[in-house]
Amino acid sequence: MSAAPEHLVFVTGKLARARLEKVASALPPERFAWSIADSGVKVAALMTEEIIKRRVTLPEGATRIILPGRCRANPEALAAHFGLPVERGPDEIVDLPAHLGLAGRKVDLSRHDLRIFSEIVDASKMTAAEVVAKGLDLARRGADVIDLGGLPDTDFPHLEDCVRGLKAQGLKVSVDSFSIDELRRGAAAGADFLLSLNEETLDLAFETDAVPILVPMRPDDLPSLDRAIARMVEAGRPFIADPILEPIHFGFVDSIARYRATRARWPDIAMMMGTGNLTELTEADSLGITALLVGMCSELSIGNVLIVQVSNHTRRTVEEHDAARRVMFAAKADAALPKGYGRALLALHDKRPFVQTPDEIAALAAQVRDPNYRIAVAEDGIHLYNRDVHKVGTDAMAFFTDLDVASDGAHAFYLGGELTKAETAWRLGKRYVQDEPLDWACAADAEVEDTTAFKKAGHTKHSGPDALQGARDAQVPAEAGASAPRTIAPDAAAAEASVSETPRAPAQKPVCGKLVPAGEA
Repeated sequence: MSAAPEHLVFVTGKLARARLEKVASALPPERFAWSIADSGVKVAALMTEEIIKRRVTLPEGATRIILPGRCRANPEALAAHFGLPVERGPDEIVDLPAHLGLAGRKVDLSRHDLRIFSEIVDASKMTAAEVVAKGLDLARRGADVIDLGGLPDTDFPHLEDCVRGLKAQGLKVSVDSFSIDELRRGAAAGADFLLSLNEETLDLAFETDAVPILVPMRPDDLPSLDRAIARMVEAGRPFIADPILEPIHFGFVDSIARYRATRARWPDIAMMMGTGNLTELTEADSLGITALLVGMCSELSIGNVLIVQVSNHTRRTVEEHDAARRVMFAAKADAALPKGYGRALLALHDKRPFVQTPDEIAALAAQVRDPNYRIAVAEDGIHLYNRDVHKVGTDAMAFFTDLDVASDGAHAFYLGGELTKAETAWRLGKRYVQDEPLDWACAADAEVEDTTAFKKAGHTKHSGPDALQGARDAQVPAEAGASAPRTIAPDAAAAEASVSETPRAPAQKPVCGKLVPAGEA
């Protein structure tokens, strides 16, 4: 006898209801029954915990409540109130099936099996304090081992201080040098790994507890690496083998073959790949190259990578390797292609960039009864609309003649910025959400925010004689009483967040760059 379908309650606002019904109606009925609870607020992002508690009534048999992704309410507090599990759903309605697990898997990117060695290439030219600060920053970004790079013909008198300083911060350390003396000094100071030893310098591995990384005498001399490996295996000592990745047109394909051959001959040994010869020496966006190389590591069970950041175009290489190792681990665990594991590796283009069709945007535009401008992006271009106008185009600056903002500099500034962002999103095929930054995946730091509280006010300053400085950091209550407010973020606050049962002055809420009476939102 099959189990009864789970009964989901989707809490939403008035404007999103029709689209939500369309998506929910396609959910498999054998798995999900569903109901929609309309909070009475037009914009779902303006719902608050108190509004939901007061206005939402659950149907009989409900088993789980799902909030809009941008709803600024506390799911735990609502779960205690309703006595049912409450969760925050996706930001976009089109992503609801994937959120419910209908994409075939539950994505978990918390795990990986790849250790990142991040090299400080000019450590010998830095002070010990600078090296420690750099190491802590690399660790924050995702590095597991801080690699101290020694330079040829350059003294490194403070090597020991650097090793001890990093170790004192709880960091793993490797020393990377062509000098046997520097490797020996680094090991004596407490380094965990030594890069790199070959069959002629391998005796050093038996003088210390530091784990050596073994390399061939020359990249094409794989037998020399085999002999070094055999000696370490026979001695029962830990080591990591690196057949050496070479740059494109200088042995790249042959070097990949050597990684495959080494793994075939030594199926159980620890291995390393130095990815910098590809990321640094190929003038192409490094994220795709990194994803490919980490995919090779995943296939060959290579558990260590040595990365380097010298060129400006590889400035996010630690974050890129960290994102790639998590995606590849999850895909390998599922015996699946690395598809459908989130957007962390999609910096320039989104898989589903347009969450609304032109017809859906037109339907929303037809419901607008106020002069505030909304901006959306669909496959046909940028949509700008309010109660008086609905224009579609692909050039942000071409919209200016349609905007009634000639006397409002702050609003013009705001709309110019938003329209330019929308044009960028349309041209690249990225998702655009008004008043939200574009998502550049692991190519840029994402802003960390409290999803249970409304955002601080706005992207631009107020205009007028009493203009407030630093409006971005101003709190909403101050905004509500400011004179002549013009332009703040539409979800910076919800006047309904403080709705009480006692009479008070008419509430205002920020919508699409303007403060408007609450009833018009």
